[in-house]
Amino acid sequence: MSRSQPLFVASDGVNRAAFAPLDWSLFLGIALIWGSSFLFIAIGLEAVPAGVVTLARVGLGALTLALLPVERLQLDPEDRPRLVLLSVLWVAVPFTLFPLAQKSINSAVTGLLNGATPIFAALVAAILLRRAPRGLQLVGIAVGFVGIVAISLPTIGEGTNALTGALLVLAATLCYGFALNLAGPLQQRYGSVPVMARTLALATVWVMPFGLWQMREVRFDPGAWASVVVLGVVGTGLAFWVMASLVGRVGSTRASFITYLIPVVALSLGVAFRGDVVAPLAIVGVVLVLIGAGLASRADA
Repeated sequence: MSRSQPLFVASDGVNRAAFAPLDWSLFLGIALIWGSSFLFIAIGLEAVPAGVVTLARVGLGALTLALLPVERLQLDPEDRPRLVLLSVLWVAVPFTLFPLAQKSINSAVTGLLNGATPIFAALVAAILLRRAPRGLQLVGIAVGFVGIVAISLPTIGEGTNALTGALLVLAATLCYGFALNLAGPLQQRYGSVPVMARTLALATVWVMPFGLWQMREVRFDPGAWASVVVLGVVGTGLAFWVMASLVGRVGSTRASFITYLIPVVALSLGVAFRGDVVAPLAIVGVVLVLIGAGLASRADA
């Protein structure tokens, strides 16, 4: 790689103004898909071990994008390390950590904690790229951070296992913060489908050892496997296609604000379908992250 070109480079979205209708459509669509993913993970874990859930999810996602008509990706040599790193940080590591975390905390709380992603994305941009958010975006991040703290506190008080689960989720969201700052420039150069198809294919290789190792623990349950299939095809393949498009349109930091809406979906579905218990303080946190999302989606300063 050329010394003049760092691994992480600053990239604005093509739309730096307030979100357009298409931006909001992508934003809300991916929030619904990824917000429900935590429910599908929880159902899948009833019969499928965490490593196999991850392998099936990533593999099916890669297969879904491979079936879409797309031109062959001719990657510049300097972008190859970025793509490999993206496959690790956006897929392999976090997709392994989420199922492991949900063995000790419920799907609703996992989804709520995932709302920390914009904080990490903004911090990465500020530290590595010197692109700190300003104005209403900065206020939105601050309000959202207070909401994340409110969501986290009740879980931390539930004991060591719950604390470990919460830390695994936060580690996954830290990976997302780095990944979102990698994805924008790549998507703008090569397009959403080529980038994400190659990313998921590489990630399948990285998660395969853990998945194969846990294969002996698999039990057959139609409902659990159906959830894993939906998680792979829709929640991974199609979802990453949409998300990469959003990152290219509005930039990494603003695209990451989508995780301010994911908690609402995860909370609603977890309570409705799994009977998840959520502390009142966490509800206050959800309100705060919604306010943060509204402020953070304003035009770049």
